[in-house]
Amino acid sequence: MPPESSPLRLATRGSRQALGQANVVAEAVSAASGRPVQLVLIETSGDARQDVPLHSIGGQGVFVKEVQRAVLDGRADLAVHSAKDLMSEPAAGLTIGAYTERRSPNDVLVGSTLDGLEAGATVASGSVRRRAQLAAVRPDLCFVELRGNIDTRLSKIPDGGAIVMARAALEILDLTDRIDENLPIDRFVPAVGQGCVAVECRSDDTATLDALATVDDAPTRHRVEVERAFLAELGSGCSLPVAGHVDGDELRVFLAAPEEGRSVSEVVALSAAGSDHGADLAAARSAAHRLQERLG
Repeated sequence: MPPESSPLRLATRGSRQALGQANVVAEAVSAASGRPVQLVLIETSGDARQDVPLHSIGGQGVFVKEVQRAVLDGRADLAVHSAKDLMSEPAAGLTIGAYTERRSPNDVLVGSTLDGLEAGATVASGSVRRRAQLAAVRPDLCFVELRGNIDTRLSKIPDGGAIVMARAALEILDLTDRIDENLPIDRFVPAVGQGCVAVECRSDDTATLDALATVDDAPTRHRVEVERAFLAELGSGCSLPVAGHVDGDELRVFLAAPEEGRSVSEVVALSAAGSDHGADLAAARSAAHRLQERLG
C-alpha cells in the first residue's frame, strides 16, 4: 500500500470539460487530505467514435469504462466522471467515494429560445431524452444528431435552429454567456445525476476512500442515489428516453416511448430534507414500476 503522503493518481477523459471537472476535484482532494493529485489522461471509446450516435455504441458506458479500468488495473487511484455518464449499476470492485456539490442541473438551448424557433426548425442533440422532451412540447421540430466536445458542439448550431446542452458543462468552461434559454426542470426533467461529478476508487482502498470522504457532499449524494435507484430499477441507460431529478423534497421522473410519440411523467413526494434515505430509495423504485406500467 502506498504511503498516505504519496500522490493520488486521478484518471479522467482529456476533453476540456472533463479536465475542468478533474482539476476541481484534484484541488479539493489535495487541499482537504494534504496529498498531491496527479491527472492520468484516458481516451474512451465514446471520445474516439464521434461519428455514430451515442445510444448505438453503448450509451453512458462508452465514456466511463476505460477510465474505470485504469483504476482497477492500478494505473490510477481515482476515476472522475460526470455522474450522468455512469451506468446505473456500480462497477465490480469500485465504489463511488464522493459526489461533489451539484452545479446547475438543467438543460439549456444555445442558438435560440424555444419560442423563438420557427415551425420545423432544426434542433441538434445526441440525447434521446432531450429529443423526446422537446418533441412533447414542440412536435413540429426536426432533430439531428450532435456529438463532440463542447467547442465542437457549439460550432454546430443549425441555421435557424438550436442545440441542447447541460448548463453545468458550460458553467465549468465559463461559457454561460452562450445560453439563450434555461429550460425549466418541471417541464424538461434532467438526466439522472446531471450537474454532479462522481469520483470512484477501488472498494478496498481505505486510504483513498478516507481522502474522498473529505470532499463528499452529503445532500448531493442523497439526491443522486435516489435518482440512480429510479434508473437502476428500469434497468436502462441513455438508450432509453428516461429522466429523474430530485428537487427539494420531490423526485421528478420521465419516461418515453418515442417511436409511439408517448411519454409519462410523475412527481414523487420524498422525506423532508432527505431524512429517510431508505424510504426515498424505495419511493424511487416504485415510481419506476408505475411509469413502466403506464407506458405499457
